[in-house]
Amino acid sequence: MTVLVIGGAASGKSACAEELLCALSGGTEKVYIATMERRGAEAEVRIARHREARAGHGFRTLERPTDLPGLQVPVGSAALLEDLGNLCANELYSPTGSGAGAEASILRGIENLRTRCAHVVIVSNEIFCGGAAYRGDTLSYLRLLARLHRELAQRVDAVCEVVCGVPLYYKGNCPAVTQGPGAVCKGAERFANP
Repeated sequence: MTVLVIGGAASGKSACAEELLCALSGGTEKVYIATMERRGAEAEVRIARHREARAGHGFRTLERPTDLPGLQVPVGSAALLEDLGNLCANELYSPTGSGAGAEASILRGIENLRTRCAHVVIVSNEIFCGGAAYRGDTLSYLRLLARLHRELAQRVDAVCEVVCGVPLYYKGNCPAVTQGPGAVCKGAERFANP
């Protein structure tokens, strides 16, 4: 099963995605694919917070800020890609990224994961409600992320948006987790206090 989990900042999307992958994985190996580049103190704090939150859940972390197609994950594993927004920015703007080929590279990488893994959960950001007129690099980034969301929504089994820690499914469902009215991701509260 492949699931796209989208949510705003501090919505609980990461916690929900982790719970979902743990529920789906059964006894298979769980791989956490971290896409954040280690740039500065703020990035290090966020990385440490995410590592602490998933400690004890049996994830093996693979750092992969660019070149997702080149990543080899164990066949039959369950993979959590955290997150698509970072990966887009890295591919577009990092010296090691694919630049104009970012969209094709990211889609190839995700298809590679889907081929090799029993389950894939992709975390992304809902950043399209800002209401501002953007230009230049910011507009290029937003357009890339929007195209990827649309393309992935067509390819995956389920699309879920997390709002205030509540998973709302727009496509498909996930029988391994509680959904609908009253469903709250157990780990979502960890982001309530920065």
